Amino acid sequence: MLLLQTQNVLRRFGADVLFHKINLQVNEHDRIALVGRNGAGKTTLLKMIAGITTPDEGTISTSKNLSIGYLAQDQGLDSQHSIWAELDSVFADLHTLETQIHTFEHQLAQLTPGTPDYDLISKQYDRAQHDFQARGGFEINSKLRGMLTGFGFGPEMDDQPITALSGGQKTKLALSKILLQQPDLLILDEPTNHLDMDVLSWLEDYLKGYPGALLVVSHDRYFLDRIVTKVYDLDQGTLRHYTGNYSQFVNHKAQWLASEMKHYDQQQKEIAKLEDFVNRNLVRASTTKRAQARRKQLDKMEKMDRPMTDDQSIHFSFHSEYPSGNEVLTVTDLKIGYDEMTVAGPFSFEERQGQRLGIIGPNGIGKSTLLKTILGQLPPITGTIKLGANLQIGYYDQEQQQLHPDKTVLDEVWDEHPEIDETEIRTLLGSFLFTGEDVFKLVKDLSGGQKARLELTKLSFNPMNYLILDEPTNHLDIDSREVLETAINEFDGTVLFVSHDRYFINQVATHILAVNPDHATVYPGNYDDYLAATAPTASDTPTTNSQKAPSNQQQAYQQSKEVQRARRKIQRQVDDIEQQMEGLETKVNEIQAEMNRPELAADIGKLTDLQKDLDATQAQLEEVELAWASAAEELETFDQEN
Repeated sequence: MLLLQTQNVLRRFGADVLFHKINLQVNEHDRIALVGRNGAGKTTLLKMIAGITTPDEGTISTSKNLSIGYLAQDQGLDSQHSIWAELDSVFADLHTLETQIHTFEHQLAQLTPGTPDYDLISKQYDRAQHDFQARGGFEINSKLRGMLTGFGFGPEMDDQPITALSGGQKTKLALSKILLQQPDLLILDEPTNHLDMDVLSWLEDYLKGYPGALLVVSHDRYFLDRIVTKVYDLDQGTLRHYTGNYSQFVNHKAQWLASEMKHYDQQQKEIAKLEDFVNRNLVRASTTKRAQARRKQLDKMEKMDRPMTDDQSIHFSFHSEYPSGNEVLTVTDLKIGYDEMTVAGPFSFEERQGQRLGIIGPNGIGKSTLLKTILGQLPPITGTIKLGANLQIGYYDQEQQQLHPDKTVLDEVWDEHPEIDETEIRTLLGSFLFTGEDVFKLVKDLSGGQKARLELTKLSFNPMNYLILDEPTNHLDIDSREVLETAINEFDGTVLFVSHDRYFINQVATHILAVNPDHATVYPGNYDDYLAATAPTASDTPTTNSQKAPSNQQQAYQQSKEVQRARRKIQRQVDDIEQQMEGLETKVNEIQAEMNRPELAADIGKLTDLQKDLDATQAQLEEVELAWASAAEELETFDQEN
């Protein structure tokens, strides 16, 4: 059933056209993502579809009595009510009906059964009771409790006034309220802001079972992959439709662009060929008619425009001058906090050269505080932090406090590198999409995304072998996030980062540090590996015969993930053994260097001890080399068989 349709919708922005020929359909139960670069007009289009604004041209038609719910980005509840009372107001009509039912019950108690008045009230009572039950009146409390629990509000917060809540909490309540209202078409603009991973997972599961249709704008690619089945791409001022989730859309769009470019190139060759024939033969009497025919063919040809896309991305890389030692970070019994007040801990973990350790945990648990403590910006409450040798640290601050508000973009970078000429600085800024007059903007006038790009500009300019990032994907559009992922994966140093972007974590992490109030645990692999490691086992989860068997597609997907997981396990084994080999080889070299010291030439006892240590280390190295050969062979066999 068709719920909503836009036809040739156009929006002007001053003298310019923001978008045109927008044709979009929303059917019952659709799960649609609207994607496009920042500034493409996604929010503007959502507001039109929601009926908040009207198009400059074109029409938007809806089915009869369609209910639409729209939640703007970071829109919070502004209410004097308590948390429970505000959400309970969604069911005001049911509470009115419940009051009416109680009135009927009181009236029936005063009347004699069998009388006309009794029969009339009894029928009204039965209808009201049936209506109340059919509309879920008996489940109101359970619905409210389930929604509040899902969004992280415990029973102790029921009576808390909304005015006392943080902006993020108000946004979560606004989302809770619109979900309880259950409109036929739910329109959400960046709904995952302020949500931690557990709440996100719960929301995704809830939206999968949502009875209405969903139209969503989000930078959260993991969320889009789990939820949507259709994608509308707002690019170059027009809208193109794709089937599948976000990852499938990326592949389909790349294929479409490649195909369009191929057809464009073929047509350009054909045009050049025809023009050359006309130019060579038009003046020759014997071939004039043929040349005129070719000219008519050219004139009638529907010329293709060169395929263009808004997907203009930053491009950069991180680089190091020299490698760090193998042991990069060792944290022992660390408690973190402010003003001698503990926020979390004790934590004990380590990070070795080449690892990319992603820190995850609930909002407010102290992830950013942990990074600042490691960097020495905050003192530890208790415990120790040991940084390795030869470290060059680069730090990305999500609060962007390393930027200077009153400097221009150009001076923000140039002042730190006055020895470099302006042309080179502006070339670097251009690779981060700061071009023309943009470089003379004041930092305080930049958007959040522009400030994020400027901080990455400064970071990429300096050599480093240990990269520490605090929420680096905040404010970045999807294209910029993907470029950042590539830069991190190509970086030959070590990375420690905090992020709530699960797709980003999956792409770059080699290990996960899951932070809890009183401990932290390291898991090998990326975010999906962490979920697999912490998921309840089959014996923990009761099953029933009513559970549906998975589809062939689901089984194939699961098998594919299991194959990938198995390969990563073997690859990690190979990597771990290689690290052991490097450590043992270093130890052998150190012992041999010690034995060659001139002052030990006459110290037979010391040399004997060193020789024993050398023999033992070399024997251990031989065993590890055999283990590596076996693991490498296992990996090669696995790749051949799969």
